[in-house]
Amino acid sequence: MLFIFNLVVALLLFGSYAAPFVNPSSFSPIAFLGLAFPYLFIANVIFLVYWLVRSKVYLLLSLSALVFSYSTIPNYIQFNSNSTEVFDDEIKVLSFNVRVFDLYMWSNEKTTRNKIFDLIHQEQPDVLCLQEFYQADTIVNNYDFKTLDTLTQFLKANNYHVEYTTTLREVNHWGIITFSKYPIVGKGIVPFALKDDNICIYTDIQKGDQTIRVYNAHLASIKLDKHDYKAMQKINHNEYSDNFDNELMMIEKIRYGFVRRSFQADSIQKSIANSPYPVILCGDFNDTPSSYAYHTILGDLKDAFVESGSGLGRTYIGEFPSYRIDYIFYDSQFESISYQTHPEKLSDHHPISARIRIKE
Repeated sequence: MLFIFNLVVALLLFGSYAAPFVNPSSFSPIAFLGLAFPYLFIANVIFLVYWLVRSKVYLLLSLSALVFSYSTIPNYIQFNSNSTEVFDDEIKVLSFNVRVFDLYMWSNEKTTRNKIFDLIHQEQPDVLCLQEFYQADTIVNNYDFKTLDTLTQFLKANNYHVEYTTTLREVNHWGIITFSKYPIVGKGIVPFALKDDNICIYTDIQKGDQTIRVYNAHLASIKLDKHDYKAMQKINHNEYSDNFDNELMMIEKIRYGFVRRSFQADSIQKSIANSPYPVILCGDFNDTPSSYAYHTILGDLKDAFVESGSGLGRTYIGEFPSYRIDYIFYDSQFESISYQTHPEKLSDHHPISARIRIKE
């Protein structure tokens, strides 16, 4: 029975290796295996150790499955050492899903927005990409959310490209923004087939005699509501609903998220392929490194975490398992000097940053 279970787990791990290459819009079940990769990997390691202790030839099953993880594991854990050397030509890039600066008081802390400002002020990035940006043009009920005004006051990177996906009452705006210390010489939006609150923008910046295209992307989330989060809390305590209605509904939302992101990833990849300039890309993909979205957008780019990060690099903070879903990619003519996942918990995402320079 143990061997049969081992066989199933090994086959599922093999299936997870295919997830980055199979479009969820064609066959979505494979995407769930990609999501489960870390757990399938650990399960096979446990089986390997068990059969090794028992001196059983069965260990070859999990061993053969684990061998193929050599190209996937580096996307999840790294042991690079960051360089502290400062270069004149480096670009410091910071990407952060700020969750509308805690507009709805999810943190139950009135100081969260100011702490986000303090973090950005302290880091002083040359390029800053914010997802789930929020700006209010007026003060309402003595509450000031003129975030754009505040950021441009203390940032050296005070040139900006902002695009809004939602505007209410003509003064409240939700969207995405890229700040640059360097002059902005071009702007654009990557069109998505399905119109919703997700968006990808590109900003052409002039650094010396070189133009660089900076993409800032926010891909489709699962769109969970409070009932889903309560269901997840119960699952974490091994409690389930009658007939698994809540769980099945949650699975369907996750599946639809995979499909939506696949279309968005295809659009972004096409735009990158047609870019006349070298590319730096930041974003909240809402997807893991074993996903079609990650693999498609990465293409020939480099992942700053893989090249110069350390640790597990997890960026999501919430009820669901913590994954790395926020990324900084860059063109192969650049190199990443250092990468950091910042420990601050000011949103449901950790901020990430990288120092990037042109290869010598």
